[in-house]
Amino acid sequence: MKISVLAAVLLILLAAGCTKDEQDECVFKPDTSGKVAVVLEPLQDSIVNIKSKDALVALFTREPLIRDYIFRRTEYPSDSVFLDELYSRFNNPHFDTLLLETKRVFGDASGLKAEFEEAFTNIKYYYPDFNPPRIQTIISGLDTDMLVTDSLIIVSLDFYLGRGAKYRPKNVYNYILRKYDPEDIVPSAMLIYGIDGRFNKTDMNDKTVLADMIAYGKAFYFAKHMLPCTPDSTLIWYTPEEIKGSRANEDLIWARFIESNVLFATSHVVKKDYLGERPVTIQVGEKCPGRIGQWVGWRIVNKYMESHTDVALPQLMNTANAQQLFKESHYKPERR
Repeated sequence: MKISVLAAVLLILLAAGCTKDEQDECVFKPDTSGKVAVVLEPLQDSIVNIKSKDALVALFTREPLIRDYIFRRTEYPSDSVFLDELYSRFNNPHFDTLLLETKRVFGDASGLKAEFEEAFTNIKYYYPDFNPPRIQTIISGLDTDMLVTDSLIIVSLDFYLGRGAKYRPKNVYNYILRKYDPEDIVPSAMLIYGIDGRFNKTDMNDKTVLADMIAYGKAFYFAKHMLPCTPDSTLIWYTPEEIKGSRANEDLIWARFIESNVLFATSHVVKKDYLGERPVTIQVGEKCPGRIGQWVGWRIVNKYMESHTDVALPQLMNTANAQQLFKESHYKPERR
């Protein structure tokens, strides 16, 4: 009966707002001298202007990562089938329309470049040895959204045209389409950096839900500090209402985690339920957004850093012991 009452309360309250819009507050902005230079190479016009298969072969020879990861060469039975398909796609009249849509939304990509400059400059502040990657922008015909490596970031701009665009990724649920607005590009890249083992040290032997929660929490904390004024809702792809409802009912969400013995579970099913991509976390309540375990992990990390002001961001990211971090955070949300 206790659990059912809790669920009933969550159904009523999770959509409620907070008295203070904390998600729009900026975190610490580093005092940086000079911007990191960003090399952004726009390839979308080159792709649309390919008029022969020889030119297509030349492009893919120069850009093997675009060939293999954006257009997924290995999924085709042969080179000839692959080239025929891509040549036909690039010369489809709708591809010109896609290019015009991309230019309407992104212009000359100077805004995107400036946002990457901010993020890379902040990474350089925390990690002086960081070398920023090159950035390439393309249109892929809604094939693949983004590739992030140590030395190169490739962005398919047509994936990120946003609400109201003539073309949007097909067969994608609305709650996932939230990831594909123009303002999502750089935050998504920073989250990929934040979860990567280069920055985010984890104990590979710890298979608990808590360990995954903390790893995600560190990634969100990292991304927020690379883009200090980006709203939480943009970083985690929640609506502002979902962020407000989660904050307003954080204690009830936490109570469900404790009552359901979520933290130290190692089951893939439990991880999918609380950490996986889904519209709602029904195990908590019908209004509770998906991936709520990731959000709670972020809250734990924030709480830890609030009480450990002597810990710098790189030290946090190097903390591999999730259970120790959780214990020292003294995380226990109270009713607001």
